[in-house]
Amino acid sequence: MTIGQMFEQSGILTLLGMATVFGFLIILVISITCVGKIIHTLGLDKEERAGQKPKAQSKTSSTAAVDATVAAVITSSVTEYRKTH
Repeated sequence: MTIGQMFEQSGILTLLGMATVFGFLIILVISITCVGKIIHTLGLDKEERAGQKPKAQSKTSSTAAVDATVAAVITSSVTEYRKTH
């Protein structure tokens, strides 16, 4: 097999692989679009149904304590890193 034949074969394989990936992506986009339209048509994209009360979003004290702990850990880690580097 000559160098020219190898380049020809590698070019064909490259184009075949790229065409396969492109075809898969086209099928993926079309199927996601169709599923999105079906979900929208059925009304399943609504987060809250009519007649239901929306849930109140409030931070509890335990969540605030966890956030403070995470901030303290990050601060101490950054301080320790700056000391050693």
